[in-house]
Amino acid sequence: MITGEIKSKIDNIWTILWTEGSTNPLTNIEQLTYLLFMKDLDKAELMKEKDAIALGLPYESLFPEDKQNYRWNQLKQLGSADEMFTLVQQEVFPFIINLKGNDEETAFSRYMKDANFLINKPSTLQRVIDIIDELPTDDKDMQGDIYEYLLSKLQQAGTNGQFRTPRHIIKMIVALMQPTPEDSIIDPAMGSAGFLVSASEYMRANHNELFLDEKLAEHYHTEMFHGNDMDSTMLRIGAMNMMLHGVDNPKIAYRDSLSQDNLETDKYSLVLANPPFKGSLDYDSVANDLLTTVRTKKTELLFLALFLRILKPGGRAAVIVPDGVLFGSSKAHKELRKKLLEENQLNAVVSMPSGVFKPYAGVSTAILIFTKTSSASKTEKVWFYDMQADGYSLDDKRTVVEDNDLPDIIQRFTHLEEETERKRTDKSFFVPLAEIQENDYDLSINKYKEIEYEEVEYEKPEVILEKISILEDEILKNIADLNLKIGEK
Repeated sequence: MITGEIKSKIDNIWTILWTEGSTNPLTNIEQLTYLLFMKDLDKAELMKEKDAIALGLPYESLFPEDKQNYRWNQLKQLGSADEMFTLVQQEVFPFIINLKGNDEETAFSRYMKDANFLINKPSTLQRVIDIIDELPTDDKDMQGDIYEYLLSKLQQAGTNGQFRTPRHIIKMIVALMQPTPEDSIIDPAMGSAGFLVSASEYMRANHNELFLDEKLAEHYHTEMFHGNDMDSTMLRIGAMNMMLHGVDNPKIAYRDSLSQDNLETDKYSLVLANPPFKGSLDYDSVANDLLTTVRTKKTELLFLALFLRILKPGGRAAVIVPDGVLFGSSKAHKELRKKLLEENQLNAVVSMPSGVFKPYAGVSTAILIFTKTSSASKTEKVWFYDMQADGYSLDDKRTVVEDNDLPDIIQRFTHLEEETERKRTDKSFFVPLAEIQENDYDLSINKYKEIEYEEVEYEKPEVILEKISILEDEILKNIADLNLKIGEK
């Protein structure tokens, strides 16, 4: 977890940019992302060079022989602020945004072509580079935490329901779904591509065969990862994020996933998403088939209808939804839950505590895991888990604590055959479809969880009264003794 010292360094960068006159939080995040990308790109190159030397293999660097001074490890050592500024602005930044070439239709080249370097003062750039160089970005988890803290600077965060998904929650969801090398994965509201990055890391850690098979490797780099977003800055950040994690050409697009322009159907085998819960919605532009499935203006319900449409038969989804989806009483809420349960297979509902999204929001959420079926194959039973802790305090500070249900959730979900005998008083248990139908398709865990109260035996009233009487006599005696002593003085 990010420390106070690191937060202080980032706050210092923010103050420097703000003092310069750059007051747009999203612009500042974008500029800092470019610099972090330059640092990490050089780090990745150094690792590849070392591996090539160790294995005795040839290696062609991204940085040509005559452009080694573009690398972070050399750039940061320039003593003159003016020299550093001129080099970055006129040579390094243009080199970075054209890394994939002007003709290659990659996500990186497509969304980086409009990028602008907007740090305007040499002294500002030098000070920011000095601080970024001190940030511990070697560790991917720490890098993710640093980036999350940067995103928290967005004053408008949450106005469109785009709350940042904590990295450890993303990793847990990916571990629950266990993506395979053959999967085609999409996040229709991708933001900075957190789910796609985590899925790519899972692949590298668990599927070595991916890079030994030419066809699978090609699939990994070009067809496995898909994402949509309506913010061009986030698309640039997502493209850089994916490239840093070794995915050459993810299929990410500037697109309103809910609009009539999105014609995708039966295309993906895995959806990983935390779609917007609220915010503005152009109802007239929403795809008609989604409104046919669920007539509503609630984006969370429309996104669930979208997921069912774009999944292949047999495709799976793990998505975060606000608690209202689980128990909302509107016709749209009930119809969608009924569709999930009776026309598809709802596998699991993981209830999360409201503090998971702090300090950005205190909304209560749950993870829905479901499978799209090719026929009217009903759900037989649904697995529920009552998450009470995620390894961090549930207040705005989100400090590390010992209580953490995440490993237990992964262990239990990946061994569901051992869950059948659990009681409703446990953290997890199964509920049959018939019982959920009887409860108006309510999916809130409190509807089914049983709480075990410890029986407390109290003394009989006459015994309690007798004890009170004795205490009262003692108090009166002590008061009398005290008055006597005062009188003697």
